[in-house]
Amino acid sequence: MPYIALEDHLPGITGLLEYSKGTAQPIRELTQFLLRGPSTLTEAERELIATVVSYGNQCTFCTTAHTAAADLLAGETETAASVKQNIETAPVSDKMKALLTIASQTRESGKSVTAEAVARAKEAGATDVEIHDTVLIAALFCLYNRYVDGLATSLPAEPGYYDVLAGRLVNHGYTRLPQGYDHLKKAV
Repeated sequence: MPYIALEDHLPGITGLLEYSKGTAQPIRELTQFLLRGPSTLTEAERELIATVVSYGNQCTFCTTAHTAAADLLAGETETAASVKQNIETAPVSDKMKALLTIASQTRESGKSVTAEAVARAKEAGATDVEIHDTVLIAALFCLYNRYVDGLATSLPAEPGYYDVLAGRLVNHGYTRLPQGYDHLKKAV
């Protein structure tokens, strides 16, 4: 049960973003820019960063939501499942393995990111911008994970909620739709 009063049909971050639209707006804008804006990393790769960080932080809502988004963007379910279990054996490029390692280190602590991990990423072809964005996405999802779990938000009653949410994230991004989350009331 959430520690504060949230709308029952809006589990996880969705309820928090509706609860505090003023704080939600800048967070949404940053998330939209980082995960859907121009980048040499695909949207699926950026969702994998969010997935790995959320999984490492044991945030069930965020892990499930971003796994679903990564799966939808990739058109398959193996990659996201694999990176959560073992980055080094996952079916991603060496560059993504290095960036996901940096994301995992960032999740632990900013000071956990090593010069060796950054050098590995650069050797695998990662640009400074990609390394920067990886760290920032990882840090942002640490914020989200702690926000969701720190206020004990609820999980969806129906697992299908995540598929609907993933479709919304893939098709509309992270900006607030004019109707808010009314479509989710009907989806579950």
